[in-house]
Amino acid sequence: MQAPQELEYWVALSLIPGLGGEKFRRLLQAFGLPEQVFAASIASLRQVVSESIAHEISRGIDRSKTATLLTWLENPQNRIVTLSDAEYPPALLEIPDPPPLLYLKGRVELLGKPGIAIVGSRNATPQGEKTAEAFAHTLSDAGLTVISGMALGIDTAAHNGGLAGAAHSIAVVGTGLDIVYPARNRPLAHRLADEGLLVSEFPLGTPAIASNFPRRNRIISGLSRGCLVVEAALRSGSLITARQAAEQGREVFAIPGSIHSSLAKGCHALIKQGAKLVESAQDVLEELNWAAPSATPTLTPANSPEDEGLLALLGHDPIAIDALVIRSGLTADGVSAMLLHMELAGKIACLPGGLYQRIN
Repeated sequence: MQAPQELEYWVALSLIPGLGGEKFRRLLQAFGLPEQVFAASIASLRQVVSESIAHEISRGIDRSKTATLLTWLENPQNRIVTLSDAEYPPALLEIPDPPPLLYLKGRVELLGKPGIAIVGSRNATPQGEKTAEAFAHTLSDAGLTVISGMALGIDTAAHNGGLAGAAHSIAVVGTGLDIVYPARNRPLAHRLADEGLLVSEFPLGTPAIASNFPRRNRIISGLSRGCLVVEAALRSGSLITARQAAEQGREVFAIPGSIHSSLAKGCHALIKQGAKLVESAQDVLEELNWAAPSATPTLTPANSPEDEGLLALLGHDPIAIDALVIRSGLTADGVSAMLLHMELAGKIACLPGGLYQRIN
């Protein structure tokens, strides 16, 4: 962990107008740490960056801009991890444009855990949100930290499911970490800070700017082993995340839907382009060749009286979820989650047409 004084140089350099991530990394390659960059001559700096940027750097640290940062770091929940830090996530070093520094709030150790991105529409259907939450809960219990962007709709459902599971959840946001966007997700942001992790590459005070959200998507996919799209229209930010995941060498998964639904068209387009069609969380785990921890409670649903009761109601013939809801008197959400648990445990199989059958 770097001292606040060292971090001040990193942040001050990142605040230089016109200096993006690529030029930032070129300066580090040329001079070493940011402190050495600020100590370099204008002539030396001009060999790497433009004259205007070189002059801005030569003025030194503007402590009126970094004072807020030092106060922010006094909170033990808050951290900054830089490219020179041992805690910088190795997965991001594999992508073409790793952020020079990350602002963090919450459980920093989650950065190094294996993750799965779950993204989708902000205007999701109730069933889409239930599906995202159920998948996220199961995948989190299987040991994969759920990563998303804290938007409304599918992102929110994914975070809720991930936080309910064993591996928790990470939100990569498109604003400074002192700003909650959207404001309706303030309770979720507080929960993520306490139980999970909030991540941003943007300086404190950065408002919600449209161009920043596609940029943060590369971090969502970069931190993950794969990207699951639950519901998405053809023109959707989720498809940007999926494309970036594919470019980064990550697996891309999509859940199919009705041919009449506009929110299924994005997923269908991804499947046509080579994304893996998935109908259960087990499909994702198998494609990732992921062995879930044997002690995970949700992987042993036979020990759950509720799941045993639903298993008995299945009988031995294929049955639809709607029929199970009627038989059991449970909610569709509850039945869906229990079916996912039993499918992971090898107690039932998912058949074409959305039917389920008990496995003897």
